[in-house]
Amino acid sequence: MISLLPSHAATRSLIYSTLAASVSRGLFVTISIIYFTKQIGLTATQVGLGMTIAAVAGMFSGVPAGYVADRAGPRGIAVLLGVIRSAFLLLYLAVDNFLFFVLVACAIAVFDAAGGAARGALLASVVPSEDRVKARAILRSVTNVGWVAGAAAAGVALHYNTWTAYAAMFVICAAASLASALLNLRIPAVAPIPRAASGPKLVVLRDRPYLSLAVLNGILCIHYGMLNVAVPLWVSERTNAPAWVIAGLAATNATVVVFLQIRASRGTADVDGAARAQRASGLLLLGGCLLYALAAGQPAWVAAAFLFAGALVHVVGELRQAAGSWGIAFGLAPDHAQGQYQGLYDTGFSLANIIAPALLTTVVIGWGFGGWLLFGVIFAVTGLAVPPVARWAQRTRVQEKELVPA
Repeated sequence: MISLLPSHAATRSLIYSTLAASVSRGLFVTISIIYFTKQIGLTATQVGLGMTIAAVAGMFSGVPAGYVADRAGPRGIAVLLGVIRSAFLLLYLAVDNFLFFVLVACAIAVFDAAGGAARGALLASVVPSEDRVKARAILRSVTNVGWVAGAAAAGVALHYNTWTAYAAMFVICAAASLASALLNLRIPAVAPIPRAASGPKLVVLRDRPYLSLAVLNGILCIHYGMLNVAVPLWVSERTNAPAWVIAGLAATNATVVVFLQIRASRGTADVDGAARAQRASGLLLLGGCLLYALAAGQPAWVAAAFLFAGALVHVVGELRQAAGSWGIAFGLAPDHAQGQYQGLYDTGFSLANIIAPALLTTVVIGWGFGGWLLFGVIFAVTGLAVPPVARWAQRTRVQEKELVPA
């Protein structure tokens, strides 16, 4: 996979950094709920509430952190935020009550979102514009590989189920996160971009077309909660499919992303191609929703067939949605403000992660076929709205250039 990248060393360093970070995240996600409930004594409700509070706290840090990364240089900021985040991961070992848990989780979420904006600015600074979407596609494939590796390593702690075993996993988790941050030092330093003499600091907040596209992308990103929350509940509560199908669907998704994300990103390096990809993703997600819905009330093997067909259509929609989001996020962001623009665009994804679980559970599981149809139509309409909004954004860029004195 690495051989598919352009040969410049900076992109390879981003791969190694991403791999280390995703191993850390895969490990943490796999062990965290068991550790916090069985070892610390928190309830599942407390853990869920704490993580939701943390996600909300982190959602607002991307834009200001991106601004700082633009002004101070993204490499140094990315390294600094990554190191601090790694240290806070170890504080989970000292958690002994709900309040302490929430404080640590909020701090990590803030540094996580802030670091994401800095890394987005770093990638935009060191990777040629024509290679950025391909680089992001490869990084996403690598992320899935790392998640699987981290989840497999977490099996050791789950097997022994002792505080010592979990503590060792948290140390490994923090070490991998630290390695991810330090690997960014292999990338040449990027010169800070001075602020414009006049105008607002956070220019992205006044860029209405870009804000609109971030919202549309956020709506499309609700589909991630489908596979993680809605589909498992749908399979177990509303279909006759065997329980192993849930794991099979997750494995199908991860495998397709690893091997096809790069191919699916072709043609999305420019804004027009990216917008068409998101339009296609909305229609594909509608198809996936309908196939999932048709599994209800069917014999076990028929239900399984509909579910796997839905998962395949769904993941193709996911691949195109992700690729389109990168082409739009990078293609419409001015070079002097990539950090704050990437931070803003990621906010839509973060918001989707916050609202998706409760929304999908209520509508899809509660309403059945009607709920799936509603979300499918929302995805389709949202995807269809992306190209005209993207053209609006492109027109505003042309107008701004025409207003700049020669």
